[in-house]
Amino acid sequence: MKSPHDITIFEVGPRDGLQNETLELSVEIKAELIDRLSKAGLPFIEAGSFVSAKYIPQMANSEDVLTTIGREKNVFYAALTPNLKGFERAIAAKSDIVAVFTTASEAFAQKNINCSIEESFARFVPVLDRARELGIPVRGYVSCVMGCPYQGNVPVKEVADVSERLLNMGCYEVSLGDTTGVGNPKLTETLIKTIAERIPAEKIAVHFHDTYGQSLANILRAIDLGITTIDSAVGGLGGCPYADGASGNVATEDVVYMLDGMALSTGIDLKQTVETAWWISEKLNKQPASKVAQAMRPGQ
Repeated sequence: MKSPHDITIFEVGPRDGLQNETLELSVEIKAELIDRLSKAGLPFIEAGSFVSAKYIPQMANSEDVLTTIGREKNVFYAALTPNLKGFERAIAAKSDIVAVFTTASEAFAQKNINCSIEESFARFVPVLDRARELGIPVRGYVSCVMGCPYQGNVPVKEVADVSERLLNMGCYEVSLGDTTGVGNPKLTETLIKTIAERIPAEKIAVHFHDTYGQSLANILRAIDLGITTIDSAVGGLGGCPYADGASGNVATEDVVYMLDGMALSTGIDLKQTVETAWWISEKLNKQPASKVAQAMRPGQ
C-alpha cells in the first residue's frame, strides 16, 4: 500500500478536515475537492466517513460523494468505518480502503466514541474479519498519542499497546494522531522509537495537528527515524470536534514544499495543491491556514 515515492502522503482533508468545519458542503463540492486532489497526484485520499450523522453531520452524504467522484488510476479512496454497518456501507460505495478508529486515552474514548477502548476493539473484530474475507485493506487510527484534552498525559506504553494490537488484528498500517497538537520533536522521537520496538517503522504513519505550530518539525523528526507515510490535509483543514482548541491538520502544501526542498519525492504537484487549498477555503468562507498557500496565492 505504499506509493512509488520516497514519502507517501495520505490526504485526510475531505474527511478529517471537513468534519470539523462549520459549513456543511454539498456532494458536488466535496466530490470536486477529491477530484482536484486526485489530479494533483495525491495517491491516498480519505473521502468520507460512515459514522452516525447525529454525531458528525458533515459526513452524512459520504455515500453520494464516493459514488460521484471521478476515480483516477493508481489513487486509493478511503473511508472511516466505526463498525460492521459502516463497513458494509463503505464497501457498497466502493471504498478501496477502510479505516478503524480508536485512542490511547480512556477518557477520550468515552467522550469521542461513547465506549471504552476495549469495547472499540470488540467492534473492530467483525470489521477486520469481513475485510479479510473481501481482501479490503484496513488502516488503523490511534488518537491522542501525545496528550488528551480530558486526561492530560497519555503514557507512551499505552499508545504502543494499542498500535501493536491494531496491527495484530489485521490493520496494514497504524496512523498515530497527535489530536490536540501538543507534540514536539522530542516527544515525537520518544513515541516513534518506543513504538518501532514493537511494530515495523514502515507500518507507522504520523498524523499531526498544528495547534502549536510544531507539525513540520515533528514530521521532519519522524522522517529521520524512518517514517515514510504522513497524513495531511489540503489548506490545513480540520481539527477535532471533540478536542476544544485543536487546530487543523498540518497542511498538505506545507509538507510537500518542505519535502520538495529536501529532494524527497511525493509525486504531488505543489502548484495544483495550493490552487485546491484556495478553492476549498473560499467555499468555506475562509483563507487557507498554511504558510505556503499564503505565499503562493494564485494570481499574486
